[in-house]
Amino acid sequence: MDYLQTLVNGIVLGALYACLAVGFSLVWGVLNVINMLHGSLIIFGGYLTFFAWHSYGIHPLFALPAVALLMYAVGYLTQLLVINRVVSQPVLTTLTLTFGLDLILYNFMTVYYTATPRRVTLDLGVVDLGGVVIPFDRLLGMALALILTGILYLMMKRSKIGRAIVAVRMDSAAAALMGIKVNRIYAVTFGIGALMAGATGAIFAMIYPVTTNLSGAYLGKAFVVCVVGGLGSVQGALVGGIVLGIIESFAGQFVGPQHALTVGFLLMLLLLVVKPTGLTGIKGYE
Repeated sequence: MDYLQTLVNGIVLGALYACLAVGFSLVWGVLNVINMLHGSLIIFGGYLTFFAWHSYGIHPLFALPAVALLMYAVGYLTQLLVINRVVSQPVLTTLTLTFGLDLILYNFMTVYYTATPRRVTLDLGVVDLGGVVIPFDRLLGMALALILTGILYLMMKRSKIGRAIVAVRMDSAAAALMGIKVNRIYAVTFGIGALMAGATGAIFAMIYPVTTNLSGAYLGKAFVVCVVGGLGSVQGALVGGIVLGIIESFAGQFVGPQHALTVGFLLMLLLLVVKPTGLTGIKGYE
C-alpha cells in the first residue's frame, strides 16, 4: 500500500508540474524564447492570490480567474512592447532579456512582499481512498491543474487562435503568407504562458508556501518537464509533468526528498542523449 500511496502522490504532483510547465513549453516551442521570467510569474500569481485572500477575504477559487486574466494582460503587453523588438534575434538575446525582466520582477516582489513564505490555509481535511490518504487541498489543486491544462488543449485543437499558434510554431513565414499576424500570435502565446503561470501560482498558494526563493526551482522543473515530455505541446507537458512527479515521488521515498530533484535532472540529461525530442516530441520541432 505504501507503493500505491507513493504513486498517487506522484500523479497529484505531476498534474501540478504539467500546469506549471505548459505555458513555458508553449512559449519556448512557438516563439523560440526561453522565458526566464516564468518562475517569477508563478510566484507573482501566488502572491496576488494570497493577498487577495488575506487583505480582502476573496477566496482563492474566485481570485484565480482574475489573477489569470491579469497575468495574461501582463504577458501580452510584455511580449508586444518589449520582447517583440528582439524576438527574431538569436536565442541568447531573448534569454538575456527575459533574465533581466525576471530580475526586475523578482526584486520588486522581494522588496514589496518580502521573501517570507506565505500560504492560503483552507483546512479542507483529507480524503481516504481505501488507505490512500490525499490532502483535499492537493486533490483540489490537481483537479484545477488538469482542468486548466485540458481547456488549453481544447483551445489549441479547436479554436482559430489555437490553430494559428500551431501554424506559427510549424512555419512562421508560411503562416505570415497565409495572412496570420505573427507578432500578434507571439503576443497571445506569451500571454497564455503568463496566464498559465499565474493560475499555477494561485493553485500553489493553496497547497505550498509561496516565496520568491522558489522561483528558480519552479523554472528548473519547467525545463525538466519540457525536455522529458516534448517541447511546444500541451500533451507533452502533461506527460512530462506526470513522469517527473512519479519519479520524484519514488525518488523521495527511496533516496530521500533532498535528492528527488537531482534524480529528475538526471532523467532530463538521459533523455537529451537518448531521445532529444522528448517522450511525445516530433523530430524537427524540438
